[in-house]
Amino acid sequence: MNPTPSIRDFTAEEDLLGFFGPDSVSWRIHADPAFSVGGIRALLLQALHPVAMDGVHQFSAAFTAEPWARLTRTAEYVATVTFGTRREALRAIRRVRSMHRDKSAVEETTGRSYRVDDADLLLWVHCCEVESMLSVARRAGVPLTDADADRYLAEQVTAAVLIGCAEADVPATVAELDAYLARVRPQLALTPAARNASRFVLVPPMPRWVQLLTPARPAWSTLAALGVVTLPRWARRLYGLPGLGLTDPAATAALRAFRQAALAIPARVRESPIVRAARERTAAAVPVSA
Repeated sequence: MNPTPSIRDFTAEEDLLGFFGPDSVSWRIHADPAFSVGGIRALLLQALHPVAMDGVHQFSAAFTAEPWARLTRTAEYVATVTFGTRREALRAIRRVRSMHRDKSAVEETTGRSYRVDDADLLLWVHCCEVESMLSVARRAGVPLTDADADRYLAEQVTAAVLIGCAEADVPATVAELDAYLARVRPQLALTPAARNASRFVLVPPMPRWVQLLTPARPAWSTLAALGVVTLPRWARRLYGLPGLGLTDPAATAALRAFRQAALAIPARVRESPIVRAARERTAAAVPVSA
């Protein structure tokens, strides 16, 4: 695996701006309300890789014990890598890489021996994430040109390499990402572990007081439903869900309605503390002299 860079490799200004910065497409996509739907879609897509899913099943007891907390931590990780300082991002990356280290098993349905930090498994997780974020953002109405889409994937190569992917293998354009997914599709299947995981993603157990006293359950149900219906048709078929063409226009309309409703909420309320802190931090940065 690639060594994680040290904070000594960056200037103070680079640290302040993070790995992407406010002018990046990554900030535009990951700060949008559609990000939450993309995250759920990514988890459902990732679960269809038997070996990657087995790693979660074998070594992530928190997924079944506390799925809500695990999903929240995943979102916080992506937000920290995107919007945090480089120091904060590297701290989060090192924590995740240490959790992956020295964990190995054999996946039953394929018979493959693997390590959780195998580069091809990390690449699958990365590609599901960026494909989901990009697809959902575009369908939700985030203004993105084809050039923006390619730029987003090129930016996100950095995130993939930092977590341990080989740079040469990471798709940096939409065409490369489509080709990668086409190559991997024959390996995908709905294993018992994936079926079980999808149930926890779609209907995560919550403390009774949360269900009764907060809008968490209906809010999550809306996000989960949008995550499902925006999956590619082939993925919906693997899950045994409708794959008809009529599903897609309806899903896009529902997604756009959700985004518009979310955008009506003041940014100080809808955006996470990590995003708000990043905006304040970079707004206060002194521009570099020409």
